Amino acid sequence: MKICAVELKSNEAIVCLLSQDNGLFDIPQCRTQKFIMKDSLDNTEMRDFQFAFKKLLEDYQVDAVVIRTRETRGKFAGSAVGFKLEAAIQLLDGVQVDFVSNNDIKQKLKRNPLAIDFRDTGLRQFQEAAFTTGYAYLSK
Repeated sequence: MKICAVELKSNEAIVCLLSQDNGLFDIPQCRTQKFIMKDSLDNTEMRDFQFAFKKLLEDYQVDAVVIRTRETRGKFAGSAVGFKLEAAIQLLDGVQVDFVSNNDIKQKLKRNPLAIDFRDTGLRQFQEAAFTTGYAYLSK
């Protein structure tokens, strides 16, 4: 199963492709690490984001998208633009979108700790949260 794990931070959708086959994890190369929304009030830009995201999923034959959930209120609440990006991803036709909470991620990482150090994955530091989201999701 190949997934695209997503962490939404303010106006960015940080992505990490991850697959699992017979218990082995693979991190395929990806042409982009994040999508940046400059103006969330511009309809054309939102449509372009949605198109580019769907094209990425099609090109890399992704089976599901996994989004790390964010708080809706309080000190650590997600931004309005982040929730718009989340909605744009959820509304993609033919795409399975699942959510993983921070508590679920912590619990799964306790039961199935990473076998290697994150720095050895070849991913950028800002992709760590997206990677752990995908790892926790695939560690069912």
